[in-house]
Amino acid sequence: MDILFFMFLAAGATAVSLAMLAIWAPRPTRVRVIACLAAVLFLPTVYFQFTELLSKPKPVAFEWYERERGKAEVLSVSLHEGKAIYLWLRLPGSREPRAYVAPWNVKAAEKLEKVLEEAVKQDGKVEMRDPFSKRSLQDWGDLSVEIIPPPIPPMKLPQTPPPARKV
Repeated sequence: MDILFFMFLAAGATAVSLAMLAIWAPRPTRVRVIACLAAVLFLPTVYFQFTELLSKPKPVAFEWYERERGKAEVLSVSLHEGKAIYLWLRLPGSREPRAYVAPWNVKAAEKLEKVLEEAVKQDGKVEMRDPFSKRSLQDWGDLSVEIIPPPIPPMKLPQTPPPARKV
């Protein structure tokens, strides 16, 4: 969500720059007014589109910025048989999860479903290695998915009675 502000700022600066060019160009006043109105209407449209994109899952193939991430925690999977695999992933170093959509692959869907069921039984979490690499996009059936068991809580030290005081 942090990037939304900067994307909107860049789009707004572009719109204002184009409007300034149109205003100072030797054109009739009517054309300059239309250019200013277009810039003013452009800003809410862009903001609405950016916020609308936040609710849509991102295609895994479009994730070029995080492509070098070695692993991601799989929080949830939703299978739309014959259409797509929807993933809810948490990347390392990030608190908020992200929604992704991958092309349908029977082997990958079966593997993810099986691993998630086992993780629930073991009370563990599922970790996917190289979720965005080009190799894994082509071979989604050979996903490297593993179950991470929950951490073992530290054992309590036995309570020893306090030492006797000398009187």
